[in-house]
Amino acid sequence: MPTFSFPIRIYYDDTDAGGVVYHSNYLKFMERARTEWLSHLNLEIMRLADVYGIIFVVRAAKIEYFKPARLSDRLEIHVELLEMKRSSVVFKQEVMCEDLCLAVGEVVVVAVNATTFKPCALPSEVKEVLEPWRTATSVS
Repeated sequence: MPTFSFPIRIYYDDTDAGGVVYHSNYLKFMERARTEWLSHLNLEIMRLADVYGIIFVVRAAKIEYFKPARLSDRLEIHVELLEMKRSSVVFKQEVMCEDLCLAVGEVVVVAVNATTFKPCALPSEVKEVLEPWRTATSVS
C-alpha cells in the first residue's frame, strides 16, 4: 500500500526569528498528517469516539532532524503504518521538501477508552481498515 502524504505550507507563525521552522512544529505537522490519513480512511477522530468508543493518544515520539524547513516551504508529510499491536499502532513519518528528507519520526499511538482513558484493544473493524496500510509484520 502506498504511503499517505499530506501537504503543509510553512507560514510565519511556524518559524522562529530566523525563518526556520521551530522544532516542536514537526510534531504538529505529523499529527495533522495522521489525522488526515484517518479521515481519508473514514476513521475521523469523532467517529472513532462515537462509534467505537476509542481515541488515539500519543505514547511516544522520536524525531531525527536533517535539514531545516523554512518560511514559505511547501512540505509533504508522509505517513506509513509500521506495526499494529493489540492496542497500539506504530507510524513512521517523514517530512519532505521536494525530494529532500528534512526529518524522520516514529510515533506510537495507543487506543484508549474515550471515557476512562484506559488502554483498550483496537476494534476489529478499525484493524481491518488499517491492515492494508501496514508495511511491517505485526507483533499482535
